[in-house]
Amino acid sequence: MRSVLSLYSVALLLALTLSSCSQTGKKKRMQERWEASRTESVQVQRAGGSNILKMREERGTYYVPITINGIPMEFIFDTGASIISISAAEAIFLMRQGKLLESDILGTSYFSDATGTISEGTRINLREVQIGNKKLTNVEASVVHNMEAPLLLGQSALNRFGKVTIDYRNNQLTLE
Repeated sequence: MRSVLSLYSVALLLALTLSSCSQTGKKKRMQERWEASRTESVQVQRAGGSNILKMREERGTYYVPITINGIPMEFIFDTGASIISISAAEAIFLMRQGKLLESDILGTSYFSDATGTISEGTRINLREVQIGNKKLTNVEASVVHNMEAPLLLGQSALNRFGKVTIDYRNNQLTLE
């Protein structure tokens, strides 16, 4: 019963957030995000058991391709984020595609952003997170109750690797 209540709470909050924003601008930005995740600049290579991901750099921010429950997305590589974080827009998209289920909603969480502001979010379980040639299962993530929040690849996924190497000259991320 509690998870049904959580699902309805998240759905209601997301619906309210959606209704209060400009739909055309949001849809265009969402489409751009999905298209960016499919470009050549985010190819994955395999080299001796390592994952070598091509990062895309934009104004000092590095983006990496990952797949969440079968849906390709592009995330900001953020070693300072304690958990994978997605926006309300991506959560709604995943729910509509049947990729985020009622059973994946774990409850409410509170997090601190880079400015120190404490915000409420929803903790979820991502059943499958594919980063290069490695599939991680049951990775905790948070849904930020904001339609424009960036997608952050945080420690809840990164700490499952033994070694993380960043090559800024070649814009490559190696995960072993």
